[in-house]
Parts: sequence; C-alpha cells; structure tokens
Amino acid sequence: MSSESELVVLDHVSKQYRDLTALDDVSFSIRRGEVFGYIGPNGAGKTTTIKIMVGLLRQSRGTLTINGHRMPEEKEQAHRMLGYLPQKVAFQEWRTVDHALSTLGRLSGLSGHELERRITEVLDFLGLTKVRRKKIIQLSGGMVQKVGLAQALLHRPPLLVLDEPLAGLDPASRYQVKQIIRELSRGDTTIFFSSHILSDVQDVATRIGILNHGHVMQVGTLEELKAEFTITRDIAIALAADCSGWSDLKSLEGVGEVEQPAPRRLVVRVAGDADLDETGYRVMRELLDRGCRIRSFTPVTPSLDEVYLRYVGGEQT
Repeated sequence: MSSESELVVLDHVSKQYRDLTALDDVSFSIRRGEVFGYIGPNGAGKTTTIKIMVGLLRQSRGTLTINGHRMPEEKEQAHRMLGYLPQKVAFQEWRTVDHALSTLGRLSGLSGHELERRITEVLDFLGLTKVRRKKIIQLSGGMVQKVGLAQALLHRPPLLVLDEPLAGLDPASRYQVKQIIRELSRGDTTIFFSSHILSDVQDVATRIGILNHGHVMQVGTLEELKAEFTITRDIAIALAADCSGWSDLKSLEGVGEVEQPAPRRLVVRVAGDADLDETGYRVMRELLDRGCRIRSFTPVTPSLDEVYLRYVGGEQT
C-alpha cells in the first residue's frame, strides 16, 4: 500500500517477452517532488519500465499505480497526472513547432485560449519562443528534444517521465536540460528519468535506482548507495602547512600505507579489516601531537561510477 508521500508505486512488476524476462519482480516507489534517476546497462529494462509506467505496455504481473490509479486499468485518470518524453522524439518534420504543440496539446485535453497561453508559457520557459514558427526539420537535435519536453509540459503534469532525455545532446544542450529539470523540481514537479550518463544522474537526481538484468539492485540517495559498501578505505588529509614526520604514520595500528600526492596533501589507506573510525582517530591524534595543523580530514567516498560498476558487475551502459 502506498503512502501519501509516494506518487508512483511499482509492486512486484514483471514483464515477459516470450522467452525473455525484461523485468523480474521490480518494486520501488517515486516520492512526490523528487528527481528519480533510473540507471542500468542497455537491455536492463529501463525503457520497458517506462512504457509500463505510461501505459504503452501491460505488465505480466504485479501492479503499478500513479497517484493511486492503477495502470493500465485506470489509464485515463493516470494520464492526466503525467507528461512523457520518449527516448526518440518523433515529430512530423513538415509541421512548425506551433502546429505540433497545438495538435499534441489538444490530445492532452487543452483547447482555445488555454492552449494558446500554455504554448506561449512553455516555449518561453524552455527558451524556444524564437523558433515557434519554424518547421521541425529546421531545428537542431537539442532544439527538437526541448520541443519534445515542451509537449510533455503543456498540461502541467505533476509527474514528468523522461526516457534518456540527455542522450545525443551536445554539452550546452545537456546543461540547459539539466537546469530545466532542476527548475521543474523546485516547482514541485516529480521527475522520473532514465539515463546512461552517470555524471548527469549524479548532477540532478535526488534518488537513484540501479537496474540490471531486469532486477532492481538498489534504490536510494547517492549517499545511501555509497554507504552500502566501501570501495576504498582511504582518508584524505589537507594540512595548513608543511609538517615533518608524516611518513611515521604507517607505524600506527590499522594504517596500511601513507602517500603524499601533493605538498600538504596526505592519503592514509586503512589496512585490512581495521576499524576506519578508530584508525582515523589515531592518525588525527598523531598529527596533532606532532604540531601539524589540519585543514581537512575526510574519508574518501566512491563516485557514482564506482557504485554503479559494483552493482552491475562492470557491464557497459
């Protein structure tokens, strides 16, 4: 049973294509107002999840609800809640931006002055006002992607579902789309997006789900995912001034190696199964006793790339 804070709930969802299991007992929820990043290798089941979520596929078993409405049984009610940007945006290229959005807006239930006002507002929000009368074929790939985002936003959906929204964009367009995602989130729009660009997920997602071979491997904030395991057991230390005798730290209990990668910078590697906190305390105490001035003392945490590779076993996205 979902709570008031959960907008989307997948409960033991599976999808079978003949002999291929695309999704296998997938369960997670998307909380209201969050940016949920969904990552995994090609073929992991990301797009299948999204197609079930937006009502383009029926799941083999399990349930999926959007604001309490079951998909696809209550598709009409659920569709009022969501805007969808597919991985490959397909517009009829002979249409102008205005023509395309007018047609799609009517399909979303808008009409008349309300539709005209929303097209103007959304194009202004996305920085597309100047291309409103241009034909789709005249636009760059980044512009077409943003027009796709515009159609998803026309009816003010509280849930935005984006399938690889940053794929194929140049760095400037990727930056702009990420800024748009952040701004929408600040306006209480809940955003679910899949991506294979891990740095982009790390930049904008407030919570992350990792999918592999149709299984959800882990769900959590980046810090929660990092806390699930320790990839490195290093402590990075910045000193305010040169300090002699730091190499003697390796004689302390629990210390494996000590390196100086740069002046006034030390890296202490904790040995074997020694307690990280206790060893860190000994190192700090020793440095202070030697009169060293410590500017920062930080356990090294893994990047999202390292977390991802641990969960998917090094498979390529």
